Amino acid sequence: MKRSIFLYLFVFMALIALYQYVSATHILNDRDEKIERLKSDTAQLQDSIQKLQIKVMDMQYFSLENNDDALAYYDHLKLKDPSRYIADKLLETNEQKGDNPLVPYEGMEGSFKINKIKLLNHKWIIADFSDGKYWGELLIKYELKDDLGVDFTLMDHLLYSKR
Repeated sequence: MKRSIFLYLFVFMALIALYQYVSATHILNDRDEKIERLKSDTAQLQDSIQKLQIKVMDMQYFSLENNDDALAYYDHLKLKDPSRYIADKLLETNEQKGDNPLVPYEGMEGSFKINKIKLLNHKWIIADFSDGKYWGELLIKYELKDDLGVDFTLMDHLLYSKR
């Protein structure tokens, strides 16, 4: 009787050990597959990041902030951020009642105001304007004077149809 109990106990322990071995093997295989998937995903994400970095660099190519030659033009003025200063001066033209004086169109659904501004270099700005329903873009020439006054001159413009 004692012998059969030990035999059953041995068989039971062998089954438990076999179950643990098979279970651990499956867990290790699943973990290895997951690691390989994550490595593949990481490589794809790194490629995407590189593509996005190149795209951002291309988008920043025409930008006063990244143009050292254009920024050198303002060295004598001792401005911390010439881009922000000029953009603020351009946005001040929105404060007049009615349409912005640089927009050559009359607002149809309200007053045309400048919304977005991108300083291309030390001479040109591209700006977006809208009255809420109609919108367009402006190409503006500007000059920052030694007394920190800014003169804006409209070079070209376009108006899109309804949004």
